[in-house]
Amino acid sequence: MLHREYQTQVCSVARSLEVVGERWSLLIVRSVLQGVVRFDDLKEALGITRSVLTTRLQHLCAEGVLERTPYSDRPPRFEYRVTEKGAELWPLLAHLLRWGDKYYPEPAGAPLLVEHAECGGAPDGNLVCDRCGTSLRAANVEVRPGPGSPAVAEG
Repeated sequence: MLHREYQTQVCSVARSLEVVGERWSLLIVRSVLQGVVRFDDLKEALGITRSVLTTRLQHLCAEGVLERTPYSDRPPRFEYRVTEKGAELWPLLAHLLRWGDKYYPEPAGAPLLVEHAECGGAPDGNLVCDRCGTSLRAANVEVRPGPGSPAVAEG
């Protein structure tokens, strides 16, 4: 992580990177936005160590990006949900997805497809549905495996 003391720069990008700039942070937020909300499921889906996942989840919760909510008392178990602050990272993730598909494409095609939940349209470069013109956000999109997804290749 970067140091919180910026002697030579006053920069919102640098401050933002303190919260989500570590590689696993955005991947965790992406997974939670896709519905992977339990610790063991996140660990398996990401292929991340328990200690790193614990540290990153604690940091994202402390920063108000995720919230930890109980789903079982015996034994105590928790889920992680995006907060409003966390949901506002969706456009960043969507643009990173588009950028990665353009400059680092999978030979078989995009690993993930983002669709407007209401009409099935895709986001354009401004994250507006290419079919109906609705502005897209985390709450009104669905993400499914694309042709380049390992799940599609195996099935």
